[in-house]
Amino acid sequence: MTRKFARLLMPAVFVVSVAALAQTAALPAAPSASAGPAAAPVATNAAGTKIGTINVEQAIFASNEGQRDFEALSKKLEPRQNELKGMNDEVENLKKQLNTQGEKLNDEARGTLVKQIEQKQKSLERSVQDARDDAQGQQNEIAQRILQKMGPMLVKYAADNGFGVIIDTSNPWPNGPVLWAGPAVDITKSVVDIYNAQSGVPAPVRPAGVKPATPAAKPATTPPAPKPQGTQPK
Repeated sequence: MTRKFARLLMPAVFVVSVAALAQTAALPAAPSASAGPAAAPVATNAAGTKIGTINVEQAIFASNEGQRDFEALSKKLEPRQNELKGMNDEVENLKKQLNTQGEKLNDEARGTLVKQIEQKQKSLERSVQDARDDAQGQQNEIAQRILQKMGPMLVKYAADNGFGVIIDTSNPWPNGPVLWAGPAVDITKSVVDIYNAQSGVPAPVRPAGVKPATPAAKPATTPPAPKPQGTQPK
């Protein structure tokens, strides 16, 4: 198990796809020229032809509400991370013991130590995965709640400002549809500013010099834990 395993639980790592959130957040449909007045969720500008981009993932994290709730979740997860760190340290100490004393142990004692390492490492891997799943579920709940409120506001902003298309740039190319987009068409900050004003959530107060956490790249799957070295009985 890598010593960096504790970082896997930090809420600053966005672990849910925006596409999946959009499907579950019941976002309003974009205004359509063919739709009747009753079908339009907000006042629309049917002549809108501008193209804009928004990093929905960044917008969720940058909002005052997102910063507040993800930081609260991070503190909530600290005891679990400390527990996992203790389990990891125990496994590492047993591995060191095997590497330094393995040649001096008889076959029975060495086999017992090897079995103990394997059992504790499997238990650690299961605990890390369970903790990651739990953290991801809580992260998703926060992000979905924010997106449910941000989605309709985004549609209204696009309609009021003459946008015909808004493209999400949360996933960089080639995983996302946008090869390149200039900053002039990005509306992320504008949407976040409006959302903050409407939410009424104040900006988090931090000590001088402390920067807010920024969303990291989406993590890959949990890295495989290295097998204990020299664990095969002779």
